[in-house]
Amino acid sequence: MESKPKRKDRFSYKIELHVHLDGAIRPQTVLELARKRGQHLETSNVEDLKADIVLTKPSSLRKLLHSFKVFMPVVAGDRDAVKRIAYEFCEDCAKENIRYVEVRYSPHFLSNTQPMSEFDIAPGDFSPRDVVETVNESLKQGQKDFDIKVNSILCCITHRPEWSLEVAQLCKEYKADGVVAIDIAGEDFEPGKDPKECLHKQAFTEAYKSGIHRTVHAGECGPSAGVKEALDHMYAERIGHGYHVLEDPELYERVLRDKIHLETCPISSIRTKACPEDIKKHPLLKFVKDACNYSINTDDPIILDNNLTDDYETALDMGLTEDQVITGIFNAARSSFASAEDKKQILSDLVRVYGPH
Repeated sequence: MESKPKRKDRFSYKIELHVHLDGAIRPQTVLELARKRGQHLETSNVEDLKADIVLTKPSSLRKLLHSFKVFMPVVAGDRDAVKRIAYEFCEDCAKENIRYVEVRYSPHFLSNTQPMSEFDIAPGDFSPRDVVETVNESLKQGQKDFDIKVNSILCCITHRPEWSLEVAQLCKEYKADGVVAIDIAGEDFEPGKDPKECLHKQAFTEAYKSGIHRTVHAGECGPSAGVKEALDHMYAERIGHGYHVLEDPELYERVLRDKIHLETCPISSIRTKACPEDIKKHPLLKFVKDACNYSINTDDPIILDNNLTDDYETALDMGLTEDQVITGIFNAARSSFASAEDKKQILSDLVRVYGPH
């Protein structure tokens, strides 16, 4: 997530709620780690690596997810690599004027304990629990060194329901150590398609009972039914993306009434074809018009070659005003999973910078 603003940054205090740690690795770091670990990549420079993994035009969510298979074997299973990407994430956020961020990741994707490993890497003893402890340690150091606040969200994965109960357990164990929520990511969760989907629901029920916050990827490229499932059976407080909620007027009214927060990612939504290529028809415009509880986020900067300034500028190109972008920042603060004390301080800082919203 290298800082590369294309235009003057108009927003000096940003908040991000939807960004994946393993989707925010610096391309240069991928190359350096590959050399250090003796792993072969088809490319040897940043430009060629980007040519392999970056979605430069509308494609698909599946293509975005496939890009992870190119670079994740370089990082997964290596304690030092995981430590490095978490620390660099903090530095990159600070450079982007992101003062509070909730970064999400799958502990299992970054581990190497078999049969859990998702990628073609040698088995080892770097467990999902070790991953969480390593990320927590590195984020703590990064927060101290770069004067930002970072919390983390642990992800279940749609096609690996056998991991979900362990993810919920890890959320409980590390609740006092910066882990603030559980999520489910991957290809859109479609209710009724997976006979093991009850394991996902069990995990979220356990999180709910344990006071762990919940956010769910839903309604991105899949139907509005996924949003309803997230709200009805997974106790979701926030929805990752959520664009297709507009297909169900009754459900959308519920989202508006209950002020369910929608973590929108403008550039990602266009590149995955979750939303129309014509930015003037983007669902974010209706969310803003209807005073929906929305925020603006990046999603996966290494694959989208974006930063938060780019997504704010894309929202402005859609037709949002600067004030509406700032409203999204305030919405993010109020809907964040930060502690009450931290949230109070963040909102005070925002009022100082932007005035009341």
